[in-house]
Amino acid sequence: MGLSVPCRFETLSISCYHRSNPISCVNYYGPTIAINFWGVWSEMRFRQIDKITELIPGKSIKAEKTLTGKEDYLRDHFPRFYVQPGVLMLESLYQAAQFLVRASENYHSGLVMLREAKNIKFASFLQPGETLLVEVETLKREGMLTTLKATGTKNGDTTCVSGRLVVECIQKGEPNSVDIHASRYIQQMVERLQQVAMA
Repeated sequence: MGLSVPCRFETLSISCYHRSNPISCVNYYGPTIAINFWGVWSEMRFRQIDKITELIPGKSIKAEKTLTGKEDYLRDHFPRFYVQPGVLMLESLYQAAQFLVRASENYHSGLVMLREAKNIKFASFLQPGETLLVEVETLKREGMLTTLKATGTKNGDTTCVSGRLVVECIQKGEPNSVDIHASRYIQQMVERLQQVAMA
């Protein structure tokens, strides 16, 4: 039978037992993804970006996340006053940043890790029906580290979250088949999010 395992930005080592293939093991280094052993790569379950409106590799990205009110976690955050958790607004900034960095690397990086979140400020709530407009700009690159300026606003000019992110691109030697599939999956995801913005 198939095995599907979600993994969020960490090393994943999986052993799969099957009658026709007693033991198979893969290592995956990358973002949230569901790996299905029938060869199906399902949609990222923890995506905090709905669409990409602009992407200039090496320079900047603009993206959006709309809070629908149907998110399950809102029932606890908070009862009778639903707002997007600050850490998930920060996650939106990071996901946009890693899309930008991956596009700038032509989707070769095996793992894009958040190393630092500097001067993070939360200034306003994001409530159901509102859209977080995410803008990330590359400030500098030093070796495998990229420093980016990131902001999330609503209603055009109201800042919800802002700060600077430092991400690291980590290569794990020569890419294996899982790395290749993951890179293709992420590139296709970015293309789909860009298509959504043009629809």
